[in-house]
Amino acid sequence: MNVVNHPIRRSFVFFLVPDFTMIAFATALDPLRSANRMLGYEAYRWRLASIDGKPVRASNGVECAVDTSLEDERKKMSGSERPNMAVVCSGINVERYQNKSAFAWLREEYNRGVAIGGLCTGAHILAAAGLLSNKRCAIHWENLPGFSEAFPKANVFADLFEIDQNIYTCAGGTAALDMMLKLIGDDFDDNLVNRVCEQVLTDRVRSPTDRQRLPLRARLGVQNSKVLTIIELMEANLSEPLSLIEIADHVDLSRRQIERLFRTEMGRSPARYYLEIRLDRARHLLIQSSMPVVEVAVACGFVSASHFSKCYRELYARSPQQERVDRKQLLAA
Repeated sequence: MNVVNHPIRRSFVFFLVPDFTMIAFATALDPLRSANRMLGYEAYRWRLASIDGKPVRASNGVECAVDTSLEDERKKMSGSERPNMAVVCSGINVERYQNKSAFAWLREEYNRGVAIGGLCTGAHILAAAGLLSNKRCAIHWENLPGFSEAFPKANVFADLFEIDQNIYTCAGGTAALDMMLKLIGDDFDDNLVNRVCEQVLTDRVRSPTDRQRLPLRARLGVQNSKVLTIIELMEANLSEPLSLIEIADHVDLSRRQIERLFRTEMGRSPARYYLEIRLDRARHLLIQSSMPVVEVAVACGFVSASHFSKCYRELYARSPQQERVDRKQLLAA
């Protein structure tokens, strides 16, 4: 194969944010290398950037050297130097990232027609830059509650990846591989994708809408289909909890039957289990957002902040306020 027969070329800038997730970065980059190897020429090129051109530490503690800074990127105005795609690589603590220069650079690139991507929690940075209003996007499931509250205009989904016109986002982990394989397939064909899959030892490209988390059956070790249906109902109705009577109507069981099933399968009452998953969502919001405690309470279906605080303390042995203090101290350490 040669360049004449296969003129498609893409150049990428991978923008590394402190505490970026290494697995998402690696599984986005390596398929491009493998595709080049299979093609026999450099169809894809990339460079790594940081805010100041200095190495960036990933969440696993590994420092990654970069090729350029955002200031240098701004100077690359010609068509040959400008990337086709700028990809934000982020990870934990993304809600703390506030860099006006990075946000401005992303907007500038987008307005020039450059595709913009976000790996793992990258959608948070794209939304903070103002690029995700009325756009479909994906983010890691752990960050989804806080993201939804912080950016209500973004159409976020618990999908592996989302492509909305010129915006590419994925949930991180190995979902970055699926998104890049989709891009390679769009540029070339399924034959090349299959050859890359063989190289990286994966047997298929997952659909964008494949679930991020393990199915409830595997995650909870529960086999009873009625219990699983009830839990799905609970997880879908956290801000306005369903009554046990409403749940019973949905699954065609009596209240007593549901109580007995939960005692047997989950070791607690359905009311207690429902409370625990609402408090788990509240904990994510407290950690990932700056929402006032009273707003967190309302978002998780509590009628008052005092009742919320009482329930939270009983489960986690600390108040919602102390949860935030502990989190800030941990990040500052």
